[in-house]
Amino acid sequence: METGGAGPARDDDGQFDVDVLVVGSGFGGSVTALRLAEKGYRVTVVEAGRRFTPSPAATGSTAADAGRPAEAGSGDRRGGGASPLPRNSLDLRRYLWLPWLGCHGIQKITLLGRVLVLSGAGVGGGSMVYANTLYRPLEAFYADPQWAALADWRAELAPYYDQAERMLGVVPNPTTTYADEVFRSVAEEMGVGDTFRLADVGVYFGPPGRPAPGETADDPFFGGAGPRRTGCLECGECMSGCRHDAKNTLDRNYLYLAERLGVTVVPDTTIQSVTPLPGGGYQVLGAPAGAWPAVTPRGRARARRRGRAWRAEQVVFAAGALGTQRLLLAMRDAGRLPDLSPRLGYLTRTNSEAILGATTVRPDRRITHGVAITSSFYPNEHTHVEPVRYGIGSNALAPLASVMTDGGGRIPRWLKFVGACLRRPHLALLAGLPWRWSERTMISLVMQSHDNSLIVRRRRGPGGLSWLTSRQGHGGPNPTWIPEGNDATRRVAARLGGHPAGSITELANIPITAHILGGATIGESAEHGVVDAYQRVYGHPGLHVADGAAVTANLGVNPSLTITAQAERAMAFWPNRGEADPRPPLGAPYRRIEPVAPRNPAVPAAAPAAYRPAGLPVVPVGDLFRSARTTGAAEGPARA
Repeated sequence: METGGAGPARDDDGQFDVDVLVVGSGFGGSVTALRLAEKGYRVTVVEAGRRFTPSPAATGSTAADAGRPAEAGSGDRRGGGASPLPRNSLDLRRYLWLPWLGCHGIQKITLLGRVLVLSGAGVGGGSMVYANTLYRPLEAFYADPQWAALADWRAELAPYYDQAERMLGVVPNPTTTYADEVFRSVAEEMGVGDTFRLADVGVYFGPPGRPAPGETADDPFFGGAGPRRTGCLECGECMSGCRHDAKNTLDRNYLYLAERLGVTVVPDTTIQSVTPLPGGGYQVLGAPAGAWPAVTPRGRARARRRGRAWRAEQVVFAAGALGTQRLLLAMRDAGRLPDLSPRLGYLTRTNSEAILGATTVRPDRRITHGVAITSSFYPNEHTHVEPVRYGIGSNALAPLASVMTDGGGRIPRWLKFVGACLRRPHLALLAGLPWRWSERTMISLVMQSHDNSLIVRRRRGPGGLSWLTSRQGHGGPNPTWIPEGNDATRRVAARLGGHPAGSITELANIPITAHILGGATIGESAEHGVVDAYQRVYGHPGLHVADGAAVTANLGVNPSLTITAQAERAMAFWPNRGEADPRPPLGAPYRRIEPVAPRNPAVPAAAPAAYRPAGLPVVPVGDLFRSARTTGAAEGPARA
């Protein structure tokens, strides 16, 4: 139950509207919603973005129900319904997230001081716009000193990686594309051909051994509890929103099942404040997305008039690493959550990333063929390179590209750029030219597992405005360029007969990351971290973090699977509603405990994605849905 106006609503016993309010509907938020609903909690999920729907033709349903299950607890109670996904990235109102300009799309772009961040929006969070690539991390992640002494994290997380893989429908990419052939040859030339492998992806291609592009079938993952699905067309449109219902987005798995259990999802609403209530629990205020911040008296009054208020016994922050940090920092600065750890904002990670590309003059539709990411290789043990693609017509991000310019040395980078443009002026125009950019550009995503970080802080401006900024933090400097990535991309360009491209922001030594992490990390105490090993917030009982903000170290791989696995693990230790909590008190030393099985699992026990407590044998979903076209690629360090 929720309410508008100044007076909060009450439930039947007069205390709380909901047991758990979840801020955000991405990987962590969707896991939280399902697993706690299975344990009997009354859960409401609040999402700033809109609810989107694939094409009704793809789902075999009507436009009214294509975006949600018929048994859903609630949709958008403002009556807005679901919006169609963008046709491509040039459909700016449905692609970009700029609500103050009338754009309520799936792609956020945020300048965070010395890094530009790409992230997702909408019901389903980052899954709506991510590249559906689901790898386990490198060894450096488990061994990071921030948390290594607390537990054997490889052993602790292993069963939850397995559960996450089955829920997200992870299978090997079944098709070796033109880009894969190019990247394989580059890996061989660099002497690391044995590390090349086809990617693990969360996409439905069709029944086992029989790819079925465009064919709609009954639920293949959840024993009939899930939605009908349509086989992948390999059109490259994953990151502009899969309109064909092949991508395993969260609204087709975790969140779909959660709504069937009665979870309420409230879209188009931003949480503005979280305030402790006398005697326990929290008052949570939300307002329409893009509304004036509620950290000022005028803003709070406006939020009460235009927005909603809930009384929640517990609150789970899952708004993404940036969204969670933004809200927690605002609440600490406003004195509403004064006992948050001083480590809030520290150990913010960029996954040590660079986004590069190789651009040609002539369009080639082979470049757009495949899912968004189809393979990868390792130039060295810490560096991971993947080919990335957009579908035909998705050219909106072309202006972010520019002539590749190496960093380092005594000559300023911008001066190197000027010199390159003077020598070959057509290259600057070619790299950032939107004309058929997705058909001319083979993108390279470069990730590293090095220990480097940023410190995120909140800055205030006039009229109650505030924004996040960053500076260098613990470990080595956050890289402004990655030599191995530039080398690999130049080799790709040579094979295409094209030219290497970097990001325009790199001229100011501002890299781009698609995977911002950390800032509310796990630590042994409030002096070392923001949350404990059960992901409970130090200093404020009843608050939790279940998203990328709790990821402690750079992964060197795409982080969505790790965020999901960590959330699965955290929710596994919650008791069923009304039962005793097996976790030690907040602030007590960590001890390993057994997971608590839910009273009302959403997925039948015989289904591939059934919930199985840690330690029980499982059949990997990849074995059930592996395509006959899968090639024998090397396993590579990503599974080490």
